[in-house]
Amino acid sequence: MRLLRVSAISYLNTAPLMWDFEHTHVGSAFDISYTLPSLCAAALQNGSADIGIIPAAAYATTPDLLILPGVAIASKQAVRSILLVSKVPRERIPTVAVDASSLTSVALLQILFTKWWGGHRPFTTMDPDVERMLEQHDAGLVIGDPALKVDRSRYFTCDLAEEWIRLTGHPFVFAFWAVRQAALKELSPTLDLASIFQESRDHGVREENLEQIVHEWAPRVHLSEADIKNYLTQNIHYYLDPACLNGMQLFFRYAEECGILLAAPPPTFLNVAKSLIA
Repeated sequence: MRLLRVSAISYLNTAPLMWDFEHTHVGSAFDISYTLPSLCAAALQNGSADIGIIPAAAYATTPDLLILPGVAIASKQAVRSILLVSKVPRERIPTVAVDASSLTSVALLQILFTKWWGGHRPFTTMDPDVERMLEQHDAGLVIGDPALKVDRSRYFTCDLAEEWIRLTGHPFVFAFWAVRQAALKELSPTLDLASIFQESRDHGVREENLEQIVHEWAPRVHLSEADIKNYLTQNIHYYLDPACLNGMQLFFRYAEECGILLAAPPPTFLNVAKSLIA
């Protein structure tokens, strides 16, 4: 029986989720690769991966997925790593350069413009280089580790999670683990996928393991250890709890209403017979 192929994201905020896969024997039970969020979704769509931590928006466009319950990359306050950076105040932004590595952040930005910020703006896909983005446009959407390093004193900035929470009162879910239903046919009956991914998260957020993650990642992303620890413990919420599920459902509804995404199927969970949302 072949190893299940796991597509993970090569950002700091996924490091706690991958703890067991990188530090215990669990990793030997899977074929793991790292890429960008949008490419995780593509890997599930084309069948080159069996499990992926997909942008929430991809759930509306990728058929036959089951969500692994309980685990997410979400935020219940400012997230810091999803930023709209601009040279002018928001109401004067004519066009936006977007980092297409996250489908969900782009969709969220479209919702914010359409519902609350005065209408749609043209988006242009570019590499996540703020200075180059702002040479050609008045604003740029930057996500992940590059966003953490933006000097916010130089620009007008908007934290998209913070703005969503302010406007809706709900947390925002950026990504979660999903598995292709077809891949489950090859799953060993002794392999409890949900528990494996939940336990890896639980171990990754332990104080002593977070300290190791912080120490390892500080030189990679060129941020202080204190800054990284604060980000992982305060800005990122790693639990797909009922509040996050409600926020995700609202995101799907607004994205459909604004013509940004097709209607998303009800959340369907691995080892759960029906949606967790009534």
